[in-house]
Amino acid sequence: MEKIEDLLKFSFVVIDKPLGPTSHQVSAWVRDILGVKKTGHAGTLDPHVTGVLPIGINRATRIINILHLQDKEYVGLMRLHGDAQESRIREVFSEFRGEIYQMVPVRAAVSRRLRKRSIYELDILEMEGREILFRVSTESGTYIRTLCVDLGDAIGTGGNLVELRRTRTGHIGEDEAYTLQDLKDAVEFYRQGKDDMLRKILRPGKEIVKGLSRIYVKDSAIEAIANGAPLYSAGVERIEGNIYMNSPVAVFSRDDELISVGRVTGNFDVSSRDPFVRMETVIVERGKYPRTWKKA
Repeated sequence: MEKIEDLLKFSFVVIDKPLGPTSHQVSAWVRDILGVKKTGHAGTLDPHVTGVLPIGINRATRIINILHLQDKEYVGLMRLHGDAQESRIREVFSEFRGEIYQMVPVRAAVSRRLRKRSIYELDILEMEGREILFRVSTESGTYIRTLCVDLGDAIGTGGNLVELRRTRTGHIGEDEAYTLQDLKDAVEFYRQGKDDMLRKILRPGKEIVKGLSRIYVKDSAIEAIANGAPLYSAGVERIEGNIYMNSPVAVFSRDDELISVGRVTGNFDVSSRDPFVRMETVIVERGKYPRTWKKA
């Protein structure tokens, strides 16, 4: 069983973000509660939005953005600016499933341009008067506030988002989230010699890459990767999942330790001298595995 001290070096927590603070502030509170040097969150939630907020701890901050790039699910409440027939509302909602175009909001931290995004699911849960409770599953980077404005315009009444909660990020659902108070209580119990609750909240960093295909490598290739080298086909032990050119992959040791995250840049061919995977983020520490190349 992994020690709590080791988990704090490379793990993440899933916080049920409360209404009010920024995601950055919640991340800072997690850092202070745990007494660690560094934390970083995956996917910003506005102050008025609640729900699933994964926060990486120490070395896990290097790869926590992988979760941000995965699809999201929200439950929201929108309000129409005028009366509309239920049949018209449902018709418009069905038309917004699939690919849509969105203009990036003025206040967004990215360049303002028209973008294409995919809406995987968009369902009406309840309707009462001009208020519509809905659930949406969408590609990362979709602006739900903008979606509500566009829905309102298409219905013909205008509309806006009233409340929003993120219920899933990638494979992580709201049933796996903990409050800040839960985390603080877990730390207090840990200081009293009871680590069960904190161990449950701290999730091993390698779970971040759960959605990626895996490449297991020979021990002889790991120290070279730790020092910035790419992975060649000859260093591969086995491959799990589908890989293709430019696909992101997680690189693991034979003992299931996450070594790095990279991207496929060549064909798998043990006789090739071209790199098979180039590393984007190295997790393993230098010097942990034997050096197998000769110094010049």
